[in-house]
Amino acid sequence: MTTWTTTEERIDVGTRLDGDLTMPEHPAGVVLFAHGSGSSRHSPRNRAVARELNRRGLATLLADLLTPEEEVRDARTGALRFDIGLLADRLVGMIDWLRNHPPTASLSIGLFGASTGGGAALVAAAARPEAVQAVVSRGGRPDLAGPALVEVRAPSLLIVGENDQRVVDMNEQARNTMRIRAELRIIPGASHLFEEEGALDQVAEEAGGWFSMHLAAARTPVR
Repeated sequence: MTTWTTTEERIDVGTRLDGDLTMPEHPAGVVLFAHGSGSSRHSPRNRAVARELNRRGLATLLADLLTPEEEVRDARTGALRFDIGLLADRLVGMIDWLRNHPPTASLSIGLFGASTGGGAALVAAAARPEAVQAVVSRGGRPDLAGPALVEVRAPSLLIVGENDQRVVDMNEQARNTMRIRAELRIIPGASHLFEEEGALDQVAEEAGGWFSMHLAAARTPVR
């Protein structure tokens, strides 16, 4: 049985953000979560996926991408959740933090992005191609990655709900644009938030398999 411990972290990315780092006993890699559309590290959907990754022996970092003050402003205006440059810059800072934090410094890194966080995760992966070994996007907006999309070098899995047709179309276009291995998985009967019975379990299973395959094969040396 896999056991793990969770610590609260204060991560300096130019501003200080809170994160929850969960470490199994012998992690095969670490997955950084990029929340979107007003979500924080407390997102129940991302936490459900993180638990499956932990069960598979992967470490996870669920961190806020906005400060409490920014979250209040975003709840009022909705503007910051679409500021992909800001979100991606903070993800890059967290990637660098993981590479310098002793418990995770030797681990290969994956990114899991949801909604607008999917676009930010792809931009961050393009910015740190030597560090990011795999990307998974759940109901993501890869179109928001702009020209960075073709610069992504990490194998990418795009997961979309069958009934989220507009986002399905965006992800199909992104898959056809990307120059590396990119796969599209459509969850039958699922909507944008994967609230249907069993839909989120399928997302977690797909993400777990993708990260287990690509991160275990790309262990990086201790810095």
